[in-house]
Amino acid sequence: MAIFTTATLCTAFLALSRTLAAALPVGHQVNTTSTSAILPRGGEISAADIIKIAPSTASCDNAPAAGECRTAAQAAPYISISFTNFGITSFNTQAALVSLMLYESGSFKYAKNHFPGVPGQGTRNMQSPAFNLKYAQWLSTECSDCGISPAQVEAKGSGPEAVLGLVNGDEWGFGSAAWFLATQCAPSVRPALAKGDEAGWQAYMGCIGTSVTDDRTKIWKSAVALGSW
Repeated sequence: MAIFTTATLCTAFLALSRTLAAALPVGHQVNTTSTSAILPRGGEISAADIIKIAPSTASCDNAPAAGECRTAAQAAPYISISFTNFGITSFNTQAALVSLMLYESGSFKYAKNHFPGVPGQGTRNMQSPAFNLKYAQWLSTECSDCGISPAQVEAKGSGPEAVLGLVNGDEWGFGSAAWFLATQCAPSVRPALAKGDEAGWQAYMGCIGTSVTDDRTKIWKSAVALGSW
């Protein structure tokens, strides 16, 4: 399983002007909130960090969906790269994204929706088919070396499962939460999440179109409680 490094992964990310101040090559970060100097900044997430939040991610033994499970050790590098790609430097914001992916994917056991089984719904963010199409289109136009071309997206656009196949590898499956926050949420959501409080969490849940539940919040609180990676 190939892991892109900061020197090779999507060095041609050209624009996030709709929600970021600028799109910068991998390995650079963008400051999107004036409070960043007083809020905890994330380091590099490790497998050990993820296991503290969700112990079952230590192993894929007896995984329920063949080929979909990833361990914390497999997931951590891709998650870290996604934070770099989209300039997500705040620890509290990173923790919220990790908690969402853990919840939606059943602690990384699933990459597709199995219950009830919506065709084309998936990634570790468990995005709807409509957002997976937007994600594929974004990657095909804003990243010149991400392996997804506009022609591929157009060819697969009529079938939601085919579109999901474009964005559901480890590279983009674990990058979906960061992409969604950066491109689909109002700019106010990021600084709100960075505060690490309930109001910011509620704003984020509103952005992704769901309600705050005890199960979601429990994972989020476990992640934020770490304080740093």
